[in-house]
Amino acid sequence: MQWLVTRIVFVAVLCGLTNAANESPEDLLRGAITSQQSGDFDAAIRQYREYLKLQPNDARALSNLGAALVHVGRYEEAIPEYRKAMKLVPDMPAIALNLALAYYKMGQFQPAIEQLVKVHKAMPTSDQTTLLLADCYLRLGRDKDVIALLEPLAKRPTDSMAVDYMLGTALIRDKQPDAGQIYVDRILHNGGSAEALLLMGMTKMMVADFAGARADLEKAVQLNPNLPDVYSYYGSALMKTGDTPHAAEAFRKELETNPNDFNAHMYLGVLFKEDQDYAHALPHFERALELRPGDEAVRYQLATVHMANGNLDQARRELESIVKQSPDFTEAHVTLATVYYKMKRKLDGDRERAIVQRLNAAAQAKQPGVKEVQSGASAIQQ
Repeated sequence: MQWLVTRIVFVAVLCGLTNAANESPEDLLRGAITSQQSGDFDAAIRQYREYLKLQPNDARALSNLGAALVHVGRYEEAIPEYRKAMKLVPDMPAIALNLALAYYKMGQFQPAIEQLVKVHKAMPTSDQTTLLLADCYLRLGRDKDVIALLEPLAKRPTDSMAVDYMLGTALIRDKQPDAGQIYVDRILHNGGSAEALLLMGMTKMMVADFAGARADLEKAVQLNPNLPDVYSYYGSALMKTGDTPHAAEAFRKELETNPNDFNAHMYLGVLFKEDQDYAHALPHFERALELRPGDEAVRYQLATVHMANGNLDQARRELESIVKQSPDFTEAHVTLATVYYKMKRKLDGDRERAIVQRLNAAAQAKQPGVKEVQSGASAIQQ
């Protein structure tokens, strides 16, 4: 009896494979589209792939396959499909936009920007593209690019809180608090909101009113704990007012809903480093650097972790690159001097120490009475 059941199952599977093999490309494509439209994305993915084995140069099917993969969170698989489609039809902005969205959802904002710039040139009146590009710039700290992109949009009659919020944020972070206040007031005009409180908190942080910022940001958290950046800035205010345990908790909460937040990763790394917990600090710094490639502050933090872990040559290479790019970065010269001394390279260490002394003297000449950088020449370990 058992052999009969096994045979029946085998025959049924064989028939199913035969039917699938006998389907025409058109049938496979129609089935894939139907599955996708009905929400059965796993089936759609299988059917598109079967179809593309027969018709590998169908840009629409490649793009649809990418969209289905994105819908189920398989972004890394979607990106090659979109790229194949773009090679076939390079002048189709919709595919470039979909590719940008895949990068955006992965937290890879620089590749997303590269695609969105192309789409924006082809579709300059598309508010969706403009806002998405502005958001990418904002997440990478490119505040001047946000301002240039959104100021023309803000001059048009609009009720878009997204424009007001992003432009206000960029202006405040660009040290233009008065200009940013215009957009804070616009948001307040529509009633007290977490967005307005967040912007006011950011403004107060800029003028070192950390207690006032903490109060505003605490209210913002209570109104909308899921607002992007709200826990990140609240954590920063808590750090500035000396409450590091609650600051770390705030940064973790930010990452629960916004795993690609640069500041949360950066400052959590700093807090772990201060506790000499380098094993937990390192992945946060590495993720922050992925989010903002080349960021000098993160690269410096990574170098200090490498030094603390005894990876002196790795720390040396990173620090030498930083001071070459930013010769006035005093703390980097200080740490590089320490690394040289630890490596028994006294002449190099002495050279860096002299640079630190010169930089501190120049800073004091510009602002008499200003103390040397805490990590100045006196802090260099020989």
